[in-house]
Amino acid sequence: MDDLLDVGRVMTGKIVLDRRPVDLLEVAERVVTTIRAAGRAGRHRLSVAGTPAWVDGDVTRIEQVVTNLVANALKYTPSDGAIGVVVGEDHGESVLRVSDTGHGIPATLLPRIFDLFVQGEQASERAQGGLGIGLTLVRRLVELHGGRVEAASEGDGTGSVFTIAFPRRPAPAAPAAPPRRRSVVPQRALIIEDNDDAREMLRTLLELDGHTVHVAANGIAGLAAALEHRPDVAVVDIGLPEMDGYEVARKLRASESLKAIKLIALTGYGQADDARRAHEAGFDLHVVKPVDPERLADAVSTVVAGATLSAPPSTLA
Repeated sequence: MDDLLDVGRVMTGKIVLDRRPVDLLEVAERVVTTIRAAGRAGRHRLSVAGTPAWVDGDVTRIEQVVTNLVANALKYTPSDGAIGVVVGEDHGESVLRVSDTGHGIPATLLPRIFDLFVQGEQASERAQGGLGIGLTLVRRLVELHGGRVEAASEGDGTGSVFTIAFPRRPAPAAPAAPPRRRSVVPQRALIIEDNDDAREMLRTLLELDGHTVHVAANGIAGLAAALEHRPDVAVVDIGLPEMDGYEVARKLRASESLKAIKLIALTGYGQADDARRAHEAGFDLHVVKPVDPERLADAVSTVVAGATLSAPPSTLA
């Protein structure tokens, strides 16, 4: 439904691009990470490779383009198939290709593949419905950036390749070295994260910074741990099973004895609407995965220094 609304906005000239330097490789890596984190990759072999390729574009819309191309490849590729995203520069253009080992595109359909409401036939094990608007939106958004999009396939059973190309722009100058992060008095910290590896990584990073850390693998266990250990700071994954991170935050804020905990939302989604939802649930800060040591330390520094709930939380991406 969001894509359908966006197609309408593009066709009526109601989308205004917020242009800035964008690295297609960074976008591709972020999209694939988000798809994996959401469990949408399933058993597919999903990979990203290439070199930085810069464009002058709206990062939100370019992420939307890449997401739709990868989602389309997943939709038409058997569960044991491979999808590869390759980024680079070619003849003055910044190019991103999404290739798959899926069903391919019949020759009769190929010329119309970007037309509105056109869909290929799906295998029964991948039947997901849809309106046939994703590729139309891809073409419209790419053209809005002054770029082009192409589809290629040798036919049924041969897979397909979708290529988007934009006018290349030089890489921006390297930013000045960031200031050293603020030192923070050791805190009692709670991590609520259902992924074992991610939970242990976060625990290690916080302990290396001198914090006392407790962990929980789901929302219910996290609430119990908060009652038992009374943490100063809680890092909460949004995508928890059964009780998601938003509900955990709401219950903590509703508790008289726990409502003062500083809350950091951890999520694979970094759009403005995601930050708004985190704010409404009671989070002080919204941090986008993957999280490196500096960003985690900065997040804890920020909330300990006095992030308030009177304004929407910042997003560390």
